Amino acid sequence: MEIFFIRLLQFMLAISLLVLLHELGHFTFAKLFKVRVTKFYLFFNPKFHIFSTYDTWVRRLLKLNPEVVPTKEVEEKDDKGETTKTTVKEYVGTEYGLGWLPLGGYCAIDGMIDETNQKLSEETHPWEFRVKPVWQRLLIMIGGVLVNFLLALFIYSMILYHWGDTYIPVKDMTLGMKFNTEAKALGFQDGDILVGTDKGAFKDFSADLYRDLSEATRIDIIRDGKEMSLNLPGNINLLGMLKAEPSFVRPLIPCEIDSVMANTPAASIGLQKGDKIVEFNGKPVDSYNEFTDQIGVLEDMMTAAKTSEDSLTIRTATLIVEREGLTMSPEGEQTATSATVRDTLALTLTSDLKVGFIVKAIAGLYQPYTREYGFFESFPAGIKYGWNVLAGYVGDMKYVFTADGAKSLGGFGAIGSLFPPVWDWYLFWKMTAFLSIILAFMNILPIPALDGGHVLFLLYEMITRRKPSDKFMIRAEYVGFGILILLMVVANLNDILRWLGYM
Repeated sequence: MEIFFIRLLQFMLAISLLVLLHELGHFTFAKLFKVRVTKFYLFFNPKFHIFSTYDTWVRRLLKLNPEVVPTKEVEEKDDKGETTKTTVKEYVGTEYGLGWLPLGGYCAIDGMIDETNQKLSEETHPWEFRVKPVWQRLLIMIGGVLVNFLLALFIYSMILYHWGDTYIPVKDMTLGMKFNTEAKALGFQDGDILVGTDKGAFKDFSADLYRDLSEATRIDIIRDGKEMSLNLPGNINLLGMLKAEPSFVRPLIPCEIDSVMANTPAASIGLQKGDKIVEFNGKPVDSYNEFTDQIGVLEDMMTAAKTSEDSLTIRTATLIVEREGLTMSPEGEQTATSATVRDTLALTLTSDLKVGFIVKAIAGLYQPYTREYGFFESFPAGIKYGWNVLAGYVGDMKYVFTADGAKSLGGFGAIGSLFPPVWDWYLFWKMTAFLSIILAFMNILPIPALDGGHVLFLLYEMITRRKPSDKFMIRAEYVGFGILILLMVVANLNDILRWLGYM
């Protein structure tokens, strides 16, 4: 539960910051061109809000000038059709507030058809969005996307300046890689050290490596100390590579125990640091990758288990462990010999199929490399890094329109799970920058109700010199909003199905 709240807090902080600055981008350009902004809200406020500068107590606390809220008389008709005059307050300033529904935010611009669903009168005013030149309206609409994109580049630059760029070069992973059946069919062998492709040398083990492999026609490797190349088809399905179990390629990790957790099956059978598991349930184990694959087979069997006896049978396992031989000195002390002995050990796995030992992580197997950047040097590097992130994300969008791609969509739960389980400012800012790029790209898509939809209609107006009618814009807004709601439902439903174990 603590991990859940840590992730939730990071997610809420990041989203609040990004939404606030996104709307501030619209707000800034609107004010620059003297367009009235009636409301500026973080989070949505259907029916009520948590905070508003138009609340009486807030106005008193901030000592706001009462003249900002003048009154006027309006004519209204009652049920009998009789006309009466009523004195109402007319807010001419901007209402700043905090809503209760944390799904975004909005900036209500006077004279604009948007998600705020404001009704436009036939009479126009010089401070309205709709009477401004089309180029000014275009800048107002792209203001939010522009701020989010520039924010991401700035955050990446500051990350490089403060922490540098730390990674383990793929060519330095001297134990090589572990490959699945599909990769081996292309000529890969376990232990191959990846160097690069015809697209360039590999940097680190990341999604970029998978992207290069999916598009490459040649890959350079080191096998048994010799450099060689393999031919690749150039069109491997990236989504299939990422979703494959076991993975298409992953760093090979020795199945050598680094530590044993107390009160676990591993502790009960006397596993020790330095032990190497070489066989599991009668099947050879050449790496920790292979061991986890065998555990995955048991997980599949557990889903088919019908009785507790079936479950116990599946969880009953045998290990063959290699360890340095021990002899007893005359003084009663254990001393290591040069001999290596093998022990066969029987154990019962936990209900979630855990043994209870930890192996060295990649960072413990290899020496990380860190490149440091000066303040001014960090900006071009941050821009390049951010642009590569955007290019990779845009390139992956083509998979969204496939069946597997639709299943891979994630909602708030999936996004929140990307944050680390402990508070880490480096990972928090890196994730915030990534979300800022996603927010910028998604908002510029030409879908009505998004900034990109408004931009599309403004470009149409600039080219044809014809402005779409208000009736058309309202209908387009409803269609776009419906598309967004549908996407949100699908993405969050996928989260629920994954949590229930159906995906």
